[in-house]
Amino acid sequence: MTNDAMMHAVVTTGTGGYDKLVYKQVPRPVAQAGHVVLKVLAAGVNNTEINTRLGWYSASVTDGTEGTEDSGERPDGGWNAATPFPFIQGTDCCGEIVAVGDGVDVGRIGQRGIVRACMRVNGFESPENVWMGSDFDGAFAQYVAVPAGEVFAVDCEWSDAELATIPCAYGTSENMVHRAGVRAGMTVLIPGASGGVGSATVQLVKRRGAKVVAITSASKRDALLEIGADQVLTREDDLIAVLGEQSVDVVIDNVGGAGFPVMLKLLKRGGRYATSGAIAGPIVDLDMRDLYLKDITLVGCTGWDAPVFPNLVSYIEKGEIKPLLAGTYPLREIAQAQQDFQEKRHIGKIVLVPEGENLLE
Repeated sequence: MTNDAMMHAVVTTGTGGYDKLVYKQVPRPVAQAGHVVLKVLAAGVNNTEINTRLGWYSASVTDGTEGTEDSGERPDGGWNAATPFPFIQGTDCCGEIVAVGDGVDVGRIGQRGIVRACMRVNGFESPENVWMGSDFDGAFAQYVAVPAGEVFAVDCEWSDAELATIPCAYGTSENMVHRAGVRAGMTVLIPGASGGVGSATVQLVKRRGAKVVAITSASKRDALLEIGADQVLTREDDLIAVLGEQSVDVVIDNVGGAGFPVMLKLLKRGGRYATSGAIAGPIVDLDMRDLYLKDITLVGCTGWDAPVFPNLVSYIEKGEIKPLLAGTYPLREIAQAQQDFQEKRHIGKIVLVPEGENLLE
């Protein structure tokens, strides 16, 4: 590959609405030392790409993700403060290695794999992390360059689009499940259980032998029972009346908002609350007495721990989890894909295909 080679990509030009997503030709990346270039076969859609475009991570935003307006500059609106506009988003990637830089085995060319998007640049002893598609160019393109050690080959019969459902949602979920110490015999409550992270969490908690209590809309109850939930409640249910105080061991919650105080009431003494998001709102009411009198542990989860991604690859190869592919769109139709994503009528993940091939009918 030469520096004058071009590719199509969606470039996010700044904070704002769908007009900030520009499908255009840009220079194709070149493999630097220790890196590889992947042909992107499929790329998942996540809340984080929309939130970054809207600047939701800014301290000035106090609403939930659906209530954030798509106007105004928010220079501190990225995961790690400033967002490097203009840049290419895309945190989920299934791709094929087509070029390698110095120091990388050329035998890896042709290998299909998924990218560990959360990269612990100073080693796993340090909490510092950078994210593909948030801190540097990602997978909403025909090609992407990443460190060679972040590409994991997967031996399975899944399609490219199915593999693209895994990295962000399942990586985020497995990290929370791992840090919360979920094990057989526990009862785990999962608000927002029908989303990409939530539906992944249902599967990952069940494979550890714990009981799953899922919260979703009434229309999605059956779908969650099918993927392993033991009990499904709706957002309208009185959780304390149905479950009782001190009834769950762990809450894995990416919803936050007004429902947060109830989560602490539901936790047993010594329980753990793990979170990596707040789609219903980042500002919550916390009764410190619930926290300290019950010896509750609050666990914030962003940087993935060392076992997380190798675990996921092993689960796929052993057939212990399954992909939840809601639909595919050509990359150029990213705005429509994100609009449909935000309507939240689907279960699982929406995936973009750069060349518009192999679309799910």
